[in-house]
Amino acid sequence: MAKLRAAFGTSHTPMLNSPAEDIPKHAAIDRTGRALLDMEGRRTSYDALERAGDPALLREITPEMLREKVARCQAGVRRLAEAIGAAALDVLIVVGDDQREQFIDDNMPAISIYWGDDIPNTVSDLPENAPDFWKLARAQYHEPSGTRRYPVAADLARHLIEALTEREFDVSASRELRFARGEGHAFGFVHRRLMPEHAIPIVPVALNTYYAPNQPLPRRSYRLGQAIRHAVEGWERDAAVGILASGGLSHFVVDEALDRMVLKACRDNDGAALSALPPQRLQSGNSEIRNWIVAAGAAEELAFAWSDYIPCYRSLAGTGTGVAFAAWGRRTSIG
Repeated sequence: MAKLRAAFGTSHTPMLNSPAEDIPKHAAIDRTGRALLDMEGRRTSYDALERAGDPALLREITPEMLREKVARCQAGVRRLAEAIGAAALDVLIVVGDDQREQFIDDNMPAISIYWGDDIPNTVSDLPENAPDFWKLARAQYHEPSGTRRYPVAADLARHLIEALTEREFDVSASRELRFARGEGHAFGFVHRRLMPEHAIPIVPVALNTYYAPNQPLPRRSYRLGQAIRHAVEGWERDAAVGILASGGLSHFVVDEALDRMVLKACRDNDGAALSALPPQRLQSGNSEIRNWIVAAGAAEELAFAWSDYIPCYRSLAGTGTGVAFAAWGRRTSIG
């Protein structure tokens, strides 16, 4: 029988493919019109955030600190990639969000599982006149040329669809992608940054984390993770399976208190705390924390091995990303 052997969590921010000198260019986007939310999930402005900001943030955005944090982030990506390789998995379930890449307003499923035999990743569709720093930042999600088709564990994907339906989860299922742009960024990041040499067959699970009105509640997300683990262990194959949350933590305003609480709950196997997170705090980029909640639910019988957290501020308004990497499982096998 199959067994869930390991679990992982990773941020996938464009900043993870940016040198330190490009970080202020990301901040310029925040300053000139990005929709921003305060710590309670209410719409606010960059100017309001800057007025209320902590003067200590000035130290966080010095060139020296930006270089230090970029280096830590790159080390985190490498460590996680090595941990995934060391886990010797046959399949990796990837839980990510779709930001109008394959799902748009005519069909926005809360939970969708892709069960095609493979999944394409294509070149970036950014316009030629896009800024060079943005092309570089987004390049980590896409093939440099042509199209590459990555393997999918279609048999496990179908089993998950059937098993989750039996457990009364209404799961959307697809065997083809609607748009030629290929897999979304949450999945492209895993392929391009975390499996650069050997692509483990994946099962893409897309959550609608961003878009009201059918975002899964935190408690539903945790139960989904539990149900995924039960389904994996009911799969009649001798296979080592892992699960990975792609996205988060807080952004586009860094909320260290929220991020540290989520990581502590993961470390302490505190499903009640994760399930009780207020949905209004899981909006915009923060919404990707739902992916981590699913992974934590699946990993509740695994040991929490390690995590690293880097609050990557990029402005005096506190904008940026709470970057995190984490792994669950046997310490000897995943780092």
